[in-house]
Formats: sequence, structure tokens, C-alpha cells
Amino acid sequence: MVKTPIYFDHAATTPLDKKVLDKMMPYLTDNFGNANSQHVFGRNAVKGVDDARDTIAGFINCKPSELYFTSGGTEADNWALRGVAHAYKNKGKHLIISPIEHAAMIVTAKALVKEGFSVDFMKVDKDGFIDLEHLKSIIRDDTIFVGCMLANNEVGTIEPIKEMAKIAHEKGAIAFTDAVQAAGVLDIDVKDLGVDLMSMSSHKIYGPKGVGALYIRNGLKVESIITGGHQERTKRGGTTNVAGVVGFAEAFRLAMADREKNFEYVTSLRDRFIDRILQEVPYVKLNGPYKTNRLPANADFSFEYIEGESILFSLDLAGIAVSSGSACSSGSLEPSHVLLSLGLPEELAHGSIRFSFGKHNTVEEVDYAVEEIKSAVKRLREMSPLFNAKGEIKNV
Repeated sequence: MVKTPIYFDHAATTPLDKKVLDKMMPYLTDNFGNANSQHVFGRNAVKGVDDARDTIAGFINCKPSELYFTSGGTEADNWALRGVAHAYKNKGKHLIISPIEHAAMIVTAKALVKEGFSVDFMKVDKDGFIDLEHLKSIIRDDTIFVGCMLANNEVGTIEPIKEMAKIAHEKGAIAFTDAVQAAGVLDIDVKDLGVDLMSMSSHKIYGPKGVGALYIRNGLKVESIITGGHQERTKRGGTTNVAGVVGFAEAFRLAMADREKNFEYVTSLRDRFIDRILQEVPYVKLNGPYKTNRLPANADFSFEYIEGESILFSLDLAGIAVSSGSACSSGSLEPSHVLLSLGLPEELAHGSIRFSFGKHNTVEEVDYAVEEIKSAVKRLREMSPLFNAKGEIKNV
């Protein structure tokens, strides 16, 4: 018997690992000092932060001095794009990003246009892969920033970041990747990827919310966006979230220790789910690549003739938590900008649901979800005038 509720929204956030909480607790109680203080309480806090910085830097193959803690991935994305734009505006004002970036990048890019910068978007194909030839055609001598997420948060596409970075560097531009969905799942060695900046977030890998990091290659000029303090080597003002930083590092350590095992297990759940949905639910489209070059946890489907929100609410009533897009935009009534960029028509983009699995999910939960999806889709299509007009109910 499957117990509900079932959580299939790990791309939005993950539950805090008990081992991570245990690691954090001393910094919420006994070692409560401000890491900027000069007494023993402050020194204890600083040691926790320094150890965390060393741990994460080791996993991404950078120097500890190149890693800066933030409040999360959104701040790190903002800092990367705004910081480079403002620091290098005398060299050029041309920025390039992909059209399937997180809203933190898209909205920031639009804001920079109002400041006099110009932004071009790399084309993506029907599965969400960036078009490297198109990038070569739009990059210019005055391009200062080229950025794309390593793995897409909605459709799971794993991007050719190494190739993108090489094209950027050949023109003297700075290369950035958003590794929020990739950290702890994929290899994110910054030297191997060839990127100059990379953002990460703790709460996607069973760590605490409210903490992230930005890798900034030594020697790179990046203007601060939060000023007023000497924290993070004067680059980012604000009292250090010591417990959060310590938890982030522990979550990263646990993720890397079990990476291969979790990758294989979660991939098996995803593949079982994808195959059953494609075989047993008619008029459905898998968004993003079919299994390969796709995040192990991600399965994104568009269901024809019905709204994604209707399926979401039906599944919620059945005790299954899913998303109708990224967590930061799923409250919007607008169709996903990611799916529209992949060439989906609006009506199909409106019928999309993202399922994202985690290490605690089971085969029984996957099978239960498939049966509930089949029931919900059938019921909703019977109420759909578009579907009814096609006379297709008998085929469901």
C-alpha cells in the first residue's frame, strides 16, 4: 500500500537531510557567534565557514578564495550577470544568454537592457540544447558575457557548457553557468567545464534553504551588488549564514559520497515513469531529450487538450506533489518560457507538468502516480470541449 503524500517536486526543493541538520545544530546553539566577530565565538563560527568553503571548493576543483557564499542561486545568478556587466561595461555592453535560463537571469538581463546593455539569446533546438553554431554567429568583439545553465530546471536538458565556454573565450568573453540543478548530480569541475563563474544552491541537494554560492575565477572583476559589510572578503555584505553554510557543505559531501548510487537509482525511477506514461497515456509529449543527456530526476510532459494546473490539482488531491513548471514561475498564468523556446505551441505548453524524483522515492510511488495520472487525464479530457470535439474519448 502506497502512503501519501508523495513528493515528486525535487527540482523545486528537497527535504533537509537529518545528517545535515545534525551538522548544523551546533552553529545554531553553542557556536552561535557572528563569523565577523574577533572573539572566541566568532573564531568558532569562522572555522565552520572556512571548513565548509574548503569542502565545496574541493568538489568543484577551485581554490577556496574563489568561492563566495550567497543567499541562494537567485542571488548568485544576479551577481554573476550584473557584476560582470557593470565591471566590464567599458570593454563592451553585449551580453548573451540562453532563452531557457532561470528567471533570475532572464529578468536581470531585461533590467540591464534598460541600463543600455544589449542582450542576444542563443537559439535552442526542440529538446532544449543550445545551438553552438548560432552562438558563433551572434558573439561579437564587444561581447563580455556568455551564460547558460548546465542543466535545465524544467526539462532536464544537460547543456554542452565546455563547448560554449570555449567559444566565449575565443572572443574574449566571460563564460558563466548556472549549476543549481547539476550540483551533487553531475561533475561540475570548473576547470574541466572551462567556466569563469558558476552558481550553486544548497536546498536542491538536501541542504538548507537560504544559502548558495558563486564561484568567481581569481583575477576576474565582478562588481558587488550587496554592499555595506566586509564579509566574503569585502565582496558580499551581510552577516554570514554560518549554520546554512555548514549545512550546504555537509549536503554537498553526502551527495558526492553517494552520487553514483543515487544517479543510477533515480534514473531507474525516471525511466520507468517515462516509459509507462508514453505507453499508457495517449496524446502526451515528453519535453526535453529522451533519457540521455537529461537530469536523472527529471520528467516533463505536456498533456494535450487539458491545462497543466488541472492535472496538478487532481494529483494533489490524490496525494502527489508535482509542479506545472519551475518553482519560481509556477504561480504564473503565462505558459513556460522554456517550453515556448523549445517551439511548443502555447496550448501545449499550458498542459505541461514537471515530475522530479528523489533518492527517497520508490517504484511503488511511481506506479501509483502513473495510475492516478491516467485517471486524472481521462476525467479531465472527458470535460474538455476541444477533446470532445475530436471525438477521441473512446480511444482513451
